[in-house]
Amino acid sequence: MADSTSTLVAPARRRARRVSPASLFSVGVIALIVLACVLAPVLSPYDPAAQSPQRFAPPSGAHLFGTDELGRDLFSRVLYGGQLTVFIAGGATLVAMVLGVAWGMTAAFRRGVVDEVLMRLADTVMAIPQILFALVFISAFGADPVKLAVIVGVLLTPTTARLVRSAVLSELQEDYFTAAVAFGSTRRRLLFTEVLPNARGPIIVQTAINAANAILLEASMSFVGLGIAPPQATWGTLMQQGYQKMYQSIGYVLFPALFIFVTIWLLNVLADQFGGDRKGMRR
Repeated sequence: MADSTSTLVAPARRRARRVSPASLFSVGVIALIVLACVLAPVLSPYDPAAQSPQRFAPPSGAHLFGTDELGRDLFSRVLYGGQLTVFIAGGATLVAMVLGVAWGMTAAFRRGVVDEVLMRLADTVMAIPQILFALVFISAFGADPVKLAVIVGVLLTPTTARLVRSAVLSELQEDYFTAAVAFGSTRRRLLFTEVLPNARGPIIVQTAINAANAILLEASMSFVGLGIAPPQATWGTLMQQGYQKMYQSIGYVLFPALFIFVTIWLLNVLADQFGGDRKGMRR
């Protein structure tokens, strides 16, 4: 019976997908950035904490991005900072998706009072600036990488929950769901075997958006002094430190800001391309 339902749905849901050049380009460059950060111990020409007399040196063959106020190699610091940024953004995205999917599915499935309470809670959280929540959480729990990942993930959860709820509600109104229930399948079983897999398109798009928002939020928190404390540094921390020394070295703020911009831009391009592909498939 479940198989017959799947065969009715399959032709509309499993058409061949053409991957756009923009999607391939975005995935490739993001993969290169992540790989470079992961391989920082291999690719970095210097210890990121090693100091030298060459303070605020311009970009050169010896120091690709120049040096900072203590003579530390900025290229090495950007690669190692990327490790923390990728870890925080990846962890925050995972937290947001796990909590957001559970939150949104519960609201869509239970409906009624439960749905109303959960969505009004999401609206309340989204109405308060994220930086204020971040200030409260960091003051209470601290700002090491793991805690930052959890804090940023929690801040991104309400938006994810609303998206998941909308996607699941859309699937619950499809004919295949009504037919499967009429044939005796339980709603709870269909929720995990049919509804959630069919709603994966918007969820994947939201995952890319959450990763971009996590990088931006972490950078914003670091810029106002709520991020990782020295000697550790993320791209946001390096940008904040470089902004204070901008007149001595423009590269100090430019290079970490460029990595933040490019990564966020590519993630948004990827989300836009995948979202467009899914709309084309649904039509």
